[in-house]
Amino acid sequence: MPKTTDLRADCGNCFGLCCVALTFSKSADFAINKPAGEACRNLDDAFRCRIHTELRPKGFQGCTVYDCFGAGQELSRRAGKSWREQPGADMFAALPILRQLHELLWYLTEALTYKASASIHPDLRTAFARVETVSRTADLAAVDVTAERAAVNELLLQTSKLVRGKQPKSKERRGADLMGKRLRGTDLSNANLRGAYLIAADLSNANLRQADLIGADLRDTNLEGADLTGALFLTQSQVNAAQGNAQTKLPATLTRPSHW
Repeated sequence: MPKTTDLRADCGNCFGLCCVALTFSKSADFAINKPAGEACRNLDDAFRCRIHTELRPKGFQGCTVYDCFGAGQELSRRAGKSWREQPGADMFAALPILRQLHELLWYLTEALTYKASASIHPDLRTAFARVETVSRTADLAAVDVTAERAAVNELLLQTSKLVRGKQPKSKERRGADLMGKRLRGTDLSNANLRGAYLIAADLSNANLRQADLIGADLRDTNLEGADLTGALFLTQSQVNAAQGNAQTKLPATLTRPSHW
């Protein structure tokens, strides 16, 4: 099993793949339109962002939210040479695929840390080994990512139930539309918020300890003073998309965003 750091973005060892491979659509997230395969105008010759410390004020909030889970540096390592030295189409096409596989490895790594899920650890390890093997294939374009996600998701669901225990119906909010809801100070500990729409919701001072937040949309969610200790399957990109402060409690594996 790779170390968790292998699944963290390391821009210093990447050829700026996300700045080229991805499409930018002019919006609240991006100040410009940029087609996939074209380098962002802010990418310099050393594959560094010229406005990295000013991305949000300059209209590139989407860049601060994106997380490749280490896929960028892994593809750069495999290629050996940058897309400026050789055709980069294969690298660009592989980035979103490998990113999803690395995301699954991140979730499986977390699932294996829970003692409550010990009964399914063998299955989790088997799934981890399978996804890791698939992620190393030379032909990533042939990978059925949907099938891989479905297989892993079943195990993550089991993990969630084992860790959170039996909860009242009021805390089963999977896929719920909670956009803009005022939930300040609400006890959502151990709640199932998988895939919930929490855009611009007020969760300030809410108790989200051990809540399952996999796939929850936290764009502009107010997490000031909220307690997310032990929150399940919360990612750095979700945290980066939200609003918080120094009093917000995060899982130890995540970093407090600079804009908080």
